[in-house]
Amino acid sequence: MELNPLEQALHTARALVMADLSAGDVAEADVVSLVEDAVTHRRWWVEQWPEGVEFVAGLVAQDVQDALLERYGRWPLCPACSAEEEPHALDVEPELGPDPHWVCTKAAVAVAPVGDLGEVLRR
Repeated sequence: MELNPLEQALHTARALVMADLSAGDVAEADVVSLVEDAVTHRRWWVEQWPEGVEFVAGLVAQDVQDALLERYGRWPLCPACSAEEEPHALDVEPELGPDPHWVCTKAAVAVAPVGDLGEVLRR
């Protein structure tokens, strides 16, 4: 049985964000709950605006990032800048668009697509 495009986008968004959380060793049970909350919220959102289905991954990543900031602090920390600099979080760009990436706005570089932080952190 094939998933409808909405469910497929939500499952993909969940998987991408979980991959980034796992790469940073922050995929604890309470953090996974934040991901599930974000997916639930975005399910409602995209049901209201079906044309936004291609934006779901970036929005879920931003929602989880915001929830983590409120509870634990900045995530994900920028691996592109030197350790001597003050730690800062990456941002998701585009804020509302397809093909979301984690970017360092300080250095003006794209660090990794959402879901691929592990590739950067393993270097």
